[in-house]
Amino acid sequence: MKKVYLVAAVVGAIVPCLFFMQFIRLNGLDILAFGSALFVNGAAGGFSADLLISSFVFWAFMFQQGRRDSGPRPWLFIILNLGIGLSCALPAYLYAKEKFRNGSNASNA
Repeated sequence: MKKVYLVAAVVGAIVPCLFFMQFIRLNGLDILAFGSALFVNGAAGGFSADLLISSFVFWAFMFQQGRRDSGPRPWLFIILNLGIGLSCALPAYLYAKEKFRNGSNASNA
């Protein structure tokens, strides 16, 4: 699964960035316009709200996992989530968690 997570993280970084670049070409780096566009209509608002709620749940999950076991620290993945999106941050976290788990198992063998 590690390879699947890695490919998903790369695709999850590229696809949103293509849309962000299109927005930036049309509007520049206008953060207020970006925020307004997230909720420009019911469909966009529904997707945006869903993504925001899912992101907060992901953050809570990472911090809870960090307290239960030692693994990847959540801060890098929160930055990825805020900078690119959940489609990159979640599979990147799962990849790092698998990598950490496999590394821990190898050192315990």
